[in-house]
Amino acid sequence: MTLNKTLLASVIGAAMTTAALSPAAAQAETTLRMAYDADPVSLDIHEQLSGGILQLSHMTFDPLVRWTRDLEFEPRLATDWEQVDPTTMRMTLREGVEFHSGNAFTAEDVVWTVERLKRSPDFKAIFEPIAEVTAVDAHTVEFTTAKPYPLLPNLATYIFPMDSAFYSGNDADGDPKDEIVKNGNSYASRHLSGTGPYEVTDRRQGVRIAFERNDAYWDESSPGNVDRIVMTPISENATRVAALLSGDVDFIAPVPPNDLARIRADEDAKLVTMSGTRIILFHMNQERVEAFQDPRVRQAFAYAINQQGIADRLMKGFATPAAQFSPQGYAGHVDSLAPRHDLEKAKQLMAEAGYEDGFEITMMAPNNRYVNDAKIAQAVAAMLARINVSVDLKTLPKAQYWGEYDDRAADMMMIGWHADTEDSANFHEYLTACPDADSGAGQYNAGNYCNPELDQLVAEANLEVDLAKRAEMLQQVEQALYDDAAFIPLHWQDLAWAATDNADIAPVLNVMNFPYLGDLVIAEE
Repeated sequence: MTLNKTLLASVIGAAMTTAALSPAAAQAETTLRMAYDADPVSLDIHEQLSGGILQLSHMTFDPLVRWTRDLEFEPRLATDWEQVDPTTMRMTLREGVEFHSGNAFTAEDVVWTVERLKRSPDFKAIFEPIAEVTAVDAHTVEFTTAKPYPLLPNLATYIFPMDSAFYSGNDADGDPKDEIVKNGNSYASRHLSGTGPYEVTDRRQGVRIAFERNDAYWDESSPGNVDRIVMTPISENATRVAALLSGDVDFIAPVPPNDLARIRADEDAKLVTMSGTRIILFHMNQERVEAFQDPRVRQAFAYAINQQGIADRLMKGFATPAAQFSPQGYAGHVDSLAPRHDLEKAKQLMAEAGYEDGFEITMMAPNNRYVNDAKIAQAVAAMLARINVSVDLKTLPKAQYWGEYDDRAADMMMIGWHADTEDSANFHEYLTACPDADSGAGQYNAGNYCNPELDQLVAEANLEVDLAKRAEMLQQVEQALYDDAAFIPLHWQDLAWAATDNADIAPVLNVMNFPYLGDLVIAEE
């Protein structure tokens, strides 16, 4: 496909216009023009637990601890940490760090941030194990758990200290500046003050978001030399790829499977791929559809879906068919679990459950969040038609989809999930745990599946410091979810990014898909 300059200009629009206004922005060696499939839904990093928000977090904030490419812990705003006793971890904080506002970063900001995380609908389940966080002095903080908890350093990778002074008080309308409003309009969703390498200078939702390098950034060892980033959401895969190959943008993500070979063949572009850990799945809402309360019906749906076919035909092999949450290498992964596509078995189970003639359901999926998400949903709907299930499918842009997902607006809903703590328990805690608004458990359990025994087993696993024993417990959870067909796993989505040849993207990429763009180097031409 060839796209001319006029069409590309209409797609990228104002995003490039502002970048050309100043001499510094016009220098290719200091400006990164990037295109994602969608832009962050908010500037409030506690509003939504999603890949887009976490990508924004790593650009504009710093975590206490950061994952390396080898999944080791790297000090960031915390320079050191130690387990003082079985329920207390002490962290030493970096000195001399300032927020974008000019306010000094201290332990009080960490305390304030964790307390806010604990009341965020999306994050509070992760931070439920933390009973108390205390500022010992200006640059020392202690985390206390009610019971021994082996994943505190993992949690620290999701603590991006916020500017407590900046977000305190009320806005012009009298609303609290620290208010968390899901899919709404709040001070924090429109204003940002972090410690990160970039400041947001302009944001037009769905059109562009511009960043300028933070001149006072603390990390002087960073090799990054990008002064300005202009990110344009381009949801159409072909248009996004064409923008890169024509030189209108420098960096794109994701790269659709159909275009991998095309980018590899272009001498002016580079492609980086990795095996992914994000599971793509469908929930079956047991509160909306009585039939889904019967495990035989859920199993029938699981047998009706051809994961291998989706991976081969729609994903062009750029995905790994899944039968469980945990990818290989995670503690809970069960080697013996495999996709179970068997159409005759599916029909048999439907008949046994009394639904030989099928029934009607509604289905929703995003159309610009995951690779080929809308096409995958269409394929799943066609597969279910073979067991006489009539599907009314609706696909929506990511920005509109998440509100519908939060409202559980369809009988089957698609979601992708990367374990926030790089741990198997996280999948269950958010996606299949009995929903509990107070604790945040099951926050994204759109199937309303509930098995208290499994919840208890996960809770016990999270207190088990013997890692081998903990893995056995998490494997029991995976096996039980498989046997119960608690959800429909599709595949683990592989990752692909592409850039112009002068942008050294490989060192800043990782399997979490949180590019560390503050460290990006663009070679001088």
